[in-house]
Amino acid sequence: MVKTLDKQLQDQPKEVKFCVRCVVSNQRPRTEFDEEGVCNACRYAERKKKVDWKKREEEFAKICDKHRSKDGNFDVIVPSSGGKDSGFTAHTLKTEYGMHPLCITWAPFIYTDIGWKNFQNFVSSGFSELNFFPNGILHRKLARVAFELKGDAWEPFAFGQKTYAFHMALKFGIPLIFYGENGEAEYGGSMQNADKPYESVTDWEKLYFKGAGVDALLKAGYEMGIFTKAESEDKTFDFYRPPKLEDIEKLGAQMHWHSYYHNWVPQENFYYAQKYTGFVTNEDGHSEGTHSKYASLDDKTDGFHFYLGYIKFGLGRATRDAMMEIRSGHITREEGVALVKRYDGEFPKKYFKEFLEYLDITEEHFWKIIDSYRPPHLWEKVDGKWKLKYTVFDKN
Repeated sequence: MVKTLDKQLQDQPKEVKFCVRCVVSNQRPRTEFDEEGVCNACRYAERKKKVDWKKREEEFAKICDKHRSKDGNFDVIVPSSGGKDSGFTAHTLKTEYGMHPLCITWAPFIYTDIGWKNFQNFVSSGFSELNFFPNGILHRKLARVAFELKGDAWEPFAFGQKTYAFHMALKFGIPLIFYGENGEAEYGGSMQNADKPYESVTDWEKLYFKGAGVDALLKAGYEMGIFTKAESEDKTFDFYRPPKLEDIEKLGAQMHWHSYYHNWVPQENFYYAQKYTGFVTNEDGHSEGTHSKYASLDDKTDGFHFYLGYIKFGLGRATRDAMMEIRSGHITREEGVALVKRYDGEFPKKYFKEFLEYLDITEEHFWKIIDSYRPPHLWEKVDGKWKLKYTVFDKN
């Protein structure tokens, strides 16, 4: 294994187990199994069936009543890419609760045609949007360092996806921020905030940044000769860091998950966004690595984020989508297993050339990094080809 800044890899169990209800394994970071072999995300889905959603919706309405502006000024920050989930969140806040969302976007690395179309359609459906494109040279270099040392070039996007909303909340004096779903609880991971409507910025480094924030990447990038000293100290990187806690507390800024107050079902969000915000699906019929046609469509680098997850944890994009659909009751476990067998690990070749050009690396170097992240307890070479030692379809 490569020397990495991805601290999640330190905690990988060496014995692979699969959930008896969905298709996830214990290799997914922060995923735990109980004595019956059920993962914590499936248990969370089970608990959701007992939630008093009417009471939660009343709590949601009270929050909106507290923050709603009387003069039409913006009163809530909504991170929104134009995708199905953020479209659902922003549109319901505006049309059902009378809020005035200021939508913000930390731009994708490389927009896909359909991603840009969905973004434009969303704005055209009646929303104001601030789309922030970080310094292109620095952003690209940071993605290169993240690819090398975290096994995921997507990491700079993860930083901004969390931090930018709080920066804009402080800039415009808007304390209320609404995100879509609690990904850790819904997809599988830490349950420390599963029964809360919000999280703290102090949770981000462990739960979303693989145990190391932007400063660790900047230091490493400078030592590797990718960043100059001046570049590593550029003020642009302030946007990749959370604002100061005292400034957040002074404003009273707080983020909330829409999914805490309303039963979160991604497929229903898709139908809603398709109807109200002009959302369109993947023209290829499905995204590479999965059967789904409506998730993570806006960035040409997304497929490599999911592919690296497949390399590091033996769990690809199809696993992620299938486990959610099983928990929502849209497919059976047997159907999910078949989808994983068919699609998981499919290489995202459509934008491979552009990905290499964006990171300024060769195909040879790409595969060198990929292979360095294959855990020996998950991968073996058979007849000269890499093969997973354990799969959910071999266990059934």
